[in-house]
Amino acid sequence: MLDARNITKAYFEGDKELQVLKGINLKIARGEFLSIVGPSGAGKSTLLHILGGLDEPSRGEVYLDDFCLSSLKDAQKAMIRNTRFGFVFQFYHLLREFSALENVMLPAFLKKGEKKEEEIKDKAKGLLDFLGLSSRLTHRPSELSGGEQQRVALARALINDPEILFCDEPTGNLDSEAGKQIRAMLFELNHKKKTTVVVVTHSRELAQGSNRILNIFDGRIVSTEEILKKP
Repeated sequence: MLDARNITKAYFEGDKELQVLKGINLKIARGEFLSIVGPSGAGKSTLLHILGGLDEPSRGEVYLDDFCLSSLKDAQKAMIRNTRFGFVFQFYHLLREFSALENVMLPAFLKKGEKKEEEIKDKAKGLLDFLGLSSRLTHRPSELSGGEQQRVALARALINDPEILFCDEPTGNLDSEAGKQIRAMLFELNHKKKTTVVVVTHSRELAQGSNRILNIFDGRIVSTEEILKKP
């Protein structure tokens, strides 16, 4: 489904080049749950952002199915990010002046299409109910706990039925109980809805629930671990 070929990413500080990714080759299958692990500064988040079309590689290409993401115009990439991809970040990025329900509905309004406001609202309510937040629809982010904010962010990422869900440290800011809830929800999405999940994480519990663990160090893939699931 996703095919990253010889991905290199470099930044410049004055005349000095800082290489963050150094020739990453990676294929992600439809329906896979992939965890990307490694120390801070290894290039995990940079790789995730490039895979999701949020950033461009310095060299190399990312293919989604049969077309190259970097060959698309900005508007085309934005459409893919809003319709085929979903994103969940460590710091939630909720709009503080909007309610939980309004935050979830926003990507559906930005999607060019057929759904009416009532349909979007009903779907957003259903997602928030699924995530245990039916009593928090009108609450703003400042009135929600960290775990609740992350569940709102997850519902927002799911409103347009993404094929791939990209998660950058989704449990990193949460206490153990809230982190456990988010892990369970990600596993359920992957197992029951067959959503492809790509997650950057320091959580061993989250990584061990995936199909494959990719270990990155100093901008390179140093190992992969296939997880054998019990029947």
